[in-house]
Amino acid sequence: MLVNEVEILLVEDNLHDAEMIIRSLTKVNLANKLHHVKDGAEAIDFLFTPEQLSTTRAAGPKLILLDIKMPKIDGFEVLKRVKMNENTKRIPVVILTSSKEEQDINMSYNLGVNSYVVKPVGFEEFVEVVSELGKYWLVTNQQWR
Repeated sequence: MLVNEVEILLVEDNLHDAEMIIRSLTKVNLANKLHHVKDGAEAIDFLFTPEQLSTTRAAGPKLILLDIKMPKIDGFEVLKRVKMNENTKRIPVVILTSSKEEQDINMSYNLGVNSYVVKPVGFEEFVEVVSELGKYWLVTNQQWR
């Protein structure tokens, strides 16, 4: 899938969490153009290959949902690369993680994250939080063009 066909890039190594996120967004009709990658290396490959870079800012993704504790390349490095690149720096990035560590929160905001959300433990609350995130960033929020 090309980056210009994607509205949401989900970067999540936990397949159970990824499935719940996708179901939550499907429930509010926001998962049609979602692309899931399983680690930071895949996210960087998806966003920063030469053919992707030429179309990244032209059309997409409108939102990156990013876990921070992942194998290969962690979410902090992905966030740093996204926010330092002229073609991707305005894409909203929401950290969606189980970490409540103050150092993780501070590091995320220092690197330019748009929002930091701790994954709720309960299923119903998880679905509600993810659905609201999707609606806010893709429907309510006015993005630059």
